[in-house]
Amino acid sequence: MEIKKILLSLLAVSASIAQAHKGHGMVSSHWHATDVMGYVLLALLVGAYLWLQRK
Repeated sequence: MEIKKILLSLLAVSASIAQAHKGHGMVSSHWHATDVMGYVLLALLVGAYLWLQRK
């Protein structure tokens, strides 16, 4: 249960620190390497959570 709270907190904080400028975002003209790395980190966290929850 504790890991769920930690992951939820990390997800909420990551959305609140996002900063945008013209041409930034998933539907616009370009992505930054940090955008991609954020999704890689999210996938790793979800994978770790699922791995730890297996019986």
